[in-house]
Amino acid sequence: MELVDRVAHRLKLRDLRLLDAVVRSRSMAKAAIELNISQPAVSKAIAELEHVLGVRLVNRSRQGIEPTEFGRALLDCGVAVFDDLRQGIKKIEFLADPTAGEVRIGCHPFIAPSFVTAAVDRVSQRYPRIVFHLVIAEVSALHHALSERNVDLLITRRWGPIADQRLDFEFLFDESFVVVAGAQNPWVRRRSIELAELVNEAWVLPPPESGFGAAAMQAFRSCGLDYPRTTVFAVPQEVRVSLLATGRFLTIFPVSILRFPTKRTELKILAVELPMAPVSNGIATLKSRMLSPVARLFIEHARDLAKPVAKRK
Repeated sequence: MELVDRVAHRLKLRDLRLLDAVVRSRSMAKAAIELNISQPAVSKAIAELEHVLGVRLVNRSRQGIEPTEFGRALLDCGVAVFDDLRQGIKKIEFLADPTAGEVRIGCHPFIAPSFVTAAVDRVSQRYPRIVFHLVIAEVSALHHALSERNVDLLITRRWGPIADQRLDFEFLFDESFVVVAGAQNPWVRRRSIELAELVNEAWVLPPPESGFGAAAMQAFRSCGLDYPRTTVFAVPQEVRVSLLATGRFLTIFPVSILRFPTKRTELKILAVELPMAPVSNGIATLKSRMLSPVARLFIEHARDLAKPVAKRK
């Protein structure tokens, strides 16, 4: 009997769960408590699993139990197996009641309160029993969450090529950037402004070491200007919108913030050319992962919402 047949005949979901508990807790005893079985039963199960596979799955040291490269490979397989099982159960639930379910969406901070909010609003109006879990983080953290299957999909920016070949990226629309002020700011009345005229104004911008801050800094430097004399360094959109409302501050926003979920009349785009390259917004998914029906439903509505914006480019 070949190894794959022998393992398929012997391996059970319980074995994968047990190995995962041992590695996470770094202890046979702690895993036994978590699983409510005896420590000898845990040790025996690991030993039998290693015998079936013919390789050592864990190593014991003073720091606790660590997985070998073989153990880690089996655990990676287990993650996919349990995730596929969860997705299959979600599909059954959806077939039983297509108006209910849940979806976990990872999103970048700059697109979460605009496009993602609008997409959630659109889907929730038609399917009010769907539950949305939004995970908001920077691109690297989002990719990690997706690869670990902690989210179903990402709505995010593509600042550059996606190095992880396990991910698919579906384009939705290109994002341009503009200088924005509150409706009461005197610069709003100007029909033509040079970027150099605004350098000494009161700005609220992300820190230059952040991804967006670095892109903004490059825009000013391309015009032979230093980064503006920033009065407030702040990333969250809500903070910057509140300061713009005073009529004193300027900031840089992606245009989508002014379009979604509704047009923001309290914010005005200044008539100044900002040399920042557009960034693609899109949907990132794992190539090998089966998406739940609710996740696919959300993606369909996100595509429809993005179509009018993509056509304007």
